[in-house]
Amino acid sequence: MSNLSNNVKSIIKGRPMVDKVRFYYVYILICKDNLPYTGCTDNLKERITRHQNGHVTATKLRLPVHLIAYFAFSNKFAAFNFEQYLKSGSGRAFLKKHKILENKEYD
Repeated sequence: MSNLSNNVKSIIKGRPMVDKVRFYYVYILICKDNLPYTGCTDNLKERITRHQNGHVTATKLRLPVHLIAYFAFSNKFAAFNFEQYLKSGSGRAFLKKHKILENKEYD
């Protein structure tokens, strides 16, 4: 079997897979109100599109949104735990320390 057909089989339902490993993403958006939104998904491109088109209740009144960072995990539970961490006080401090969240205006 050619490498091309292996690569085609590695994408299942639009979810990228490398060597049969599914990735889960924790992502951070900055919304119109200049506040962050943190979420988790297994299909980052589709999820961002849903946010930008106003199909996500939590951000539809805060458009436009801008993706400022994402983290990829091969373990779903690690991704969900990291999302919860980022939503905590320690996680917000981590984001500021690493200059992921800065007081910038996003237009």
